[in-house]
Amino acid sequence: MGKCRVCGREKKISENIGVCIDCIREKPEKALSYIKSIHENVRKRFNLPVFPPKTEDGIECNICGNRCKIGKGEKGYCGLRENENGVLKSKVDSCNSICDCYYDPIPTNCCAGWFCNAEKEGKNLYNLAVFFYGCSFNCLFCQNYSHKFVEKGPVLSVEELLKKANNESVYCICFFGGSPEPQLPFAITFSDEILKIKKVRICFEWNGNGNENLVMKAGEIAFKTGGIIKFDLKAFDENLNIALTGVSNKKTYKNFKFIAREFLSKSDFPILTATTLLVPYYIDEIEVEKISKFISDINPEIPYSLLVFYPEFYMNDLPITHKEIVFKCYERAKKYLKNVHIGNIHLLF
Repeated sequence: MGKCRVCGREKKISENIGVCIDCIREKPEKALSYIKSIHENVRKRFNLPVFPPKTEDGIECNICGNRCKIGKGEKGYCGLRENENGVLKSKVDSCNSICDCYYDPIPTNCCAGWFCNAEKEGKNLYNLAVFFYGCSFNCLFCQNYSHKFVEKGPVLSVEELLKKANNESVYCICFFGGSPEPQLPFAITFSDEILKIKKVRICFEWNGNGNENLVMKAGEIAFKTGGIIKFDLKAFDENLNIALTGVSNKKTYKNFKFIAREFLSKSDFPILTATTLLVPYYIDEIEVEKISKFISDINPEIPYSLLVFYPEFYMNDLPITHKEIVFKCYERAKKYLKNVHIGNIHLLF
């Protein structure tokens, strides 16, 4: 329990955030003006812009949905691009990335592992997990916030990553992070090159806030390789999404519909899936029901996974999601969707 800085009532909240879910939904201007300072603290800690820059005479970057307009001396929101004396300089491009990679036994750490047939087809094989630095969101509950240390991340070229992937034990490749959006040009180039060498499934796990043309190319890669695109639908309410991630979710939901429209009916496997992290006191059955209905209106067969929250980053003062809330959310989702799963369920027991 803690006192909400907006309504002044004792509520179940993250005291690090200081605002309750009711005020975020009902008094968003007041709630967001307070939470803005939390995001400022986070971003400054990592030497990142507080907001996606929109400088009038800045250089526009259209790699992700934030569409930063980067003025002289400014960085893009992801921290990977900077305007140096009127020239947009990037730490990454279509041939070089800032990323870690490792071999992950199938299906150890895959959000789609509960329905993907990789466990059967790829038994005793590995997923090459490619962890990109940089992100187009600023999640206060981020489970992988090491991606913000872009200055310390290892630089890998397409050729170097090809050597890692061209291994007979690699059955599939997954791009995640951070989120792949700020480095999609590299992911696409690498994917094209590895497919010239070997047959491999290629998947994307992202927040969905990407440039539509790049999202389309990623969708084509996943479709032709039998891969899966996982959208992390953080919240349905836009103000709640801004409160928790610093950024609107409009582009995310637009891209989800886009991928569904372009590929779902053509595919004989579930190319599209979604997850939602059940952040205690903020992502509740109301949010889950709205997300589930959104997905169902597209196709009720789309797999949806509810992830049990573990305290991390700026919301490390929260508990693990309570079992009662998890199953309430599960029942709400099942009203609309045929394939619902609880991920990280081991945390409940």
